[in-house]
Amino acid sequence: MPDHIISLYRARLEKEAGVVKKDWGGKLTVALAYPNVYRLGMSNLGFQLVYRLLNERSDVVAERFFLPEGQEMSLYLQSGKALMSLESQTPLSRFDLLAFSLSFENDYPNILKILDLGRIPLLSTERTPSHPFVLGGGIITFLNPEPLSAFFDLFLMGEAESNLNAFLDLFMTHLSGTRDRESVLKILASNMETLYVPALYEPGYGSDGTLTSFTPRVAGIPEKIRVACLEPSGFREKPPPTSTILTPDTEFGDRMLVELNRGCGRSCRFCAAGYVYRPPRIREEGLLRDAISHILEKHDKVGLLSPAVSDVPGVENLTGLILERGGHFSVSSLRADSLTPQLLAHLKRSGQKTVTIAPEAGSERMRRVINKHLTRDQIMEAVRLIAKTESFSLRLYFLLGLPTETREDVSEIVALVKGIKHHMVKESAPRGRIGQIRLSVNGFIPKPFTPFQWFPMDQVSSLKDKQKWLRKTLARQGGIKVSFDVPKWAYVQTLLSVGDRRVGDILARCHAYQGDWTKTLRHSQVNPDFFVYRPKGLDERLPWDFIDHGIVKEYLMQEYRRALEEKESEVCRVGECFRCGVCAKASP
Repeated sequence: MPDHIISLYRARLEKEAGVVKKDWGGKLTVALAYPNVYRLGMSNLGFQLVYRLLNERSDVVAERFFLPEGQEMSLYLQSGKALMSLESQTPLSRFDLLAFSLSFENDYPNILKILDLGRIPLLSTERTPSHPFVLGGGIITFLNPEPLSAFFDLFLMGEAESNLNAFLDLFMTHLSGTRDRESVLKILASNMETLYVPALYEPGYGSDGTLTSFTPRVAGIPEKIRVACLEPSGFREKPPPTSTILTPDTEFGDRMLVELNRGCGRSCRFCAAGYVYRPPRIREEGLLRDAISHILEKHDKVGLLSPAVSDVPGVENLTGLILERGGHFSVSSLRADSLTPQLLAHLKRSGQKTVTIAPEAGSERMRRVINKHLTRDQIMEAVRLIAKTESFSLRLYFLLGLPTETREDVSEIVALVKGIKHHMVKESAPRGRIGQIRLSVNGFIPKPFTPFQWFPMDQVSSLKDKQKWLRKTLARQGGIKVSFDVPKWAYVQTLLSVGDRRVGDILARCHAYQGDWTKTLRHSQVNPDFFVYRPKGLDERLPWDFIDHGIVKEYLMQEYRRALEEKESEVCRVGECFRCGVCAKASP
């Protein structure tokens, strides 16, 4: 059986371009794990960036691990063998450091599966000097790592380009002197302000179940953990991350990914990335052109990544360059109010079939509440431009269960979509064909470090009723396809997003019940509704308050109040406004 796994991995490696293989002699060995299957992990640019940063060092060897699926998982279960690395088929337990790249809360159960398959004790307190240290990184860790705190030895907070090398230097220095895990962790926590060791902090709870205190257990470690961030000037002058390894077995096929910018200054109140990646940063257009030109020397397909590609200054120059060189491109997302005829014409020439925009809400009122900065007229003008350019299919993203949402707001989604369809038909009439309209409707999930962090999730029963009504009402329109998320999974994601470390017990129970969330929630000793359905007080200590992004909490409170007043706020003006505290902290 193990030979079959090795053959499968070697066949996978043969399809890859850019993989790094190193001799292990005298190097720190890092198991870089993505807590989902190969095709998803290899589609994640952040995961690929960390792989490159690790293997650029001559004193480090990093090899990849993923969640097995299908035949691969069956082979592991039948053979009883421990999970092996892709590059050298080495068991997970033989590595010095196990580093997880974390992007999505719904992947949390997969972390425990990987630990189990790798013969690593789930709880950090049960690991011995022979086990690798378990490290977490990625956006989820600097939103709220507390539900994972029992399973990780440490978390590296922030953007890997800013602090990964410093951590590796410190880790190797102290790892070589002792294998006493507790001593190593104390030294690391005392010497690096962006490193969080959960075992060194003690939470306290009130009689009502809320968090009342969160204090260091030992002297010399910080009360707050700073999140590392590339400064705007350094980011602007740094070449953009691109795919390190190319493989056809990903969500993007053989497309090379390029990060155009980071963060978003639009300040939508539900969007965590728009807050924790502050300040929003752009790169020099020349550096982007150089990176794309280099890619086009060997590849003809480019994926452009940005919170909103159409917001990137000079993006039409970049897409024009790709087309001039005989290449093709795709984009991750677009803003309705920054679409241009030139960008749409380039999308048409590149063969893109679908254009995606996100109104998020149907009514003007709700878009003011969420600070979307998008009017009905702007949406309709974007639709006219899109339909006039080509018979693109149009994908529209909406949220249900947003704070203060009424049934009238939900009905306005239908009214908006009917208007969109009308304009598409009118503009497409000369061609005699119309693109399809697809709606993707998801439940609102409160996220840490946003003005909506104090709001609860809408009731699952309420979301189901709204979905049923929307599906039935839109079905009468014809030519419109609608997909909904499952409210049950939105509930679980909310639990994992805003829960404290007591939610770790629920995760462990879910693992013991082999992923059966219904059974898990029914038998949980911790009431999950406490985290999901309970509105939080503005004066309440939140599980993630120990993390320092530079954002002033009072600013988030002001935005919370403005949402209740149905008032929009200004977009970010980097270096010019000091409302949120991030630029004020960075300025002299």
